[in-house]
Amino acid sequence: MPTEYILYLFIFPSLSVGCHPGKKTAQQQDATRLHYRAVEGETFMLPCINSSPTVWSRTGEGGEEYKGHSFDCGKAFLAEAKHSGKYTDLTRSLLSSGSKLIFHLQVEKLSVGCYQPGEKSHVTLRLTAGGKLTCPGLKCSNNTDVLWYKGDKTKSCVDNGELQFKPVRERDGGVYFCDRRLREENITWTLRRAVSVTVTPRSSPSSPPTILNNSEPEEVELGLPYNLTCKVSFEYEEGFSPKVLWYMNYNGNTENTTLLPSEELHPQREILEELKIIQVSIIKKVTPQHLNHTYTCSTSNAVGNSSITIKLKRRNKAKWPCLVGHAVVSFLVVAGLGGIVHLKRLELEIIYRSYFQYGKHDTEKKQFDVFLSYAWSPLLADVTKSWTLSSRSGSFKNEEACQSITELFSTDDGEATQRPLEVLLPKVLEDQWGYRLCLLDRDMLPGGAYTNDVVLAIERSRMLICVLSADYLTNSNAVFVLESGIQALLQKRALKLLLIWTSGASGSLMEADPPLPTLVRKALRVLPSLKWSSSKPARSKSNFWGSLRKAMPNIDSEAGFSHAAPMIKLC
Repeated sequence: MPTEYILYLFIFPSLSVGCHPGKKTAQQQDATRLHYRAVEGETFMLPCINSSPTVWSRTGEGGEEYKGHSFDCGKAFLAEAKHSGKYTDLTRSLLSSGSKLIFHLQVEKLSVGCYQPGEKSHVTLRLTAGGKLTCPGLKCSNNTDVLWYKGDKTKSCVDNGELQFKPVRERDGGVYFCDRRLREENITWTLRRAVSVTVTPRSSPSSPPTILNNSEPEEVELGLPYNLTCKVSFEYEEGFSPKVLWYMNYNGNTENTTLLPSEELHPQREILEELKIIQVSIIKKVTPQHLNHTYTCSTSNAVGNSSITIKLKRRNKAKWPCLVGHAVVSFLVVAGLGGIVHLKRLELEIIYRSYFQYGKHDTEKKQFDVFLSYAWSPLLADVTKSWTLSSRSGSFKNEEACQSITELFSTDDGEATQRPLEVLLPKVLEDQWGYRLCLLDRDMLPGGAYTNDVVLAIERSRMLICVLSADYLTNSNAVFVLESGIQALLQKRALKLLLIWTSGASGSLMEADPPLPTLVRKALRVLPSLKWSSSKPARSKSNFWGSLRKAMPNIDSEAGFSHAAPMIKLC
């Protein structure tokens, strides 16, 4: 609030009493017949009766209603001669409550009543100053009894028929109506005139523009664009076009300046007497040279000039955001690894026990070095029907073992031929390399509990080798041996498990009938394995036999069990 207005209220407090917007009131003329006069071409408003919404409908002399000639009370319109006539309160007629109200409207030219040249139907008032409105034609009569309205609200700050404003506020703009009573031929007429009010700020400012920026250095990043922004507040000045300019001062010298290109002004008028301007100048790419200069925002009005000078400084990269970013990334990595461990827990445990745990708990003497598991196909069963495994003849040196393996691949004619791996493995492991083998079809007596015999045989073996073929993966007994070996591995037992894939086995993995157990399917992907290809002759120095030899455990020469007995009852 301006200082002069506060002093004004302090010195003359009584003058401001009662000059507030009035409340909704009914017209004092409350009768069944109302007579109003209006000036043609002026704004007119039909009155509201008893503070209630009223709809006035045009009626003829016989009481018939004119279509399209209805007006809501409190709604202003431009009075024309055709609006003259009789109106009925349509709201009361529809509700059938009380007697009908008849409203007579007479629209005449400006000569109606008393008229003096120079009367104003439009008044401009200055904001925060005092002001008054005079009802047109008021001074031509001794009757100073005037009622003032704005909409359907009465205005109470009236002195000698003039509406007073102490002081003028922004909300005081609009259309006001003044009512005066005239008595003609025993009829009391209400002459309603309109006065339009426009509120404007003071014509000239009282102070220079105010720059809202502070003079602190502004942080920038090299290589990026930057906007120099200047915010200025102007007092209202009639006919004034504000200008805000940016200058660059070379090396801080205000006498050596260059005008910077600027964007269009962005005006923001929050209150009537104040205008805020935002002026932006864009530095397309900040370089180290820009840090050596200063920048001045300058503006002026009729009272004086205002300016502010700023400097740019290089922004130090915030450490906290980096730390937060590292923490978030670390959390996401840990969360991702945790999710992988949770989903792949079984596979990870099998990998750990297969590659890192074997041999750490192998202090117990075992009856067998290797439990060899395979499944005979019908064709192999016929070919090997007459073949019988001989007893172990002891271990050989590497050169002797290689020569012995070569002899297994040769026929009597000296031509190399390929024998099934299910036939070769027992002869190589037992006869040539000297390992104690456990074979289900040889070392278990018939009639026993198969599942118990398998579990006990695995417990008494240092290693389990499974020859995976298409027939193996569809054989429920063979799959049970593999599953039992995986479970023994997960139970922290000193067991080594090796898979040997034959040709055609991987293709039948997805087509196994019945489907393989979930534990087996997951373990097949991560267990140590070798691949045997029947299409190539297995020579003594082949990669397969060399890899198999490395994967085998050391021969336990101090075992307390003899392999001489051809049949052993396990349970």
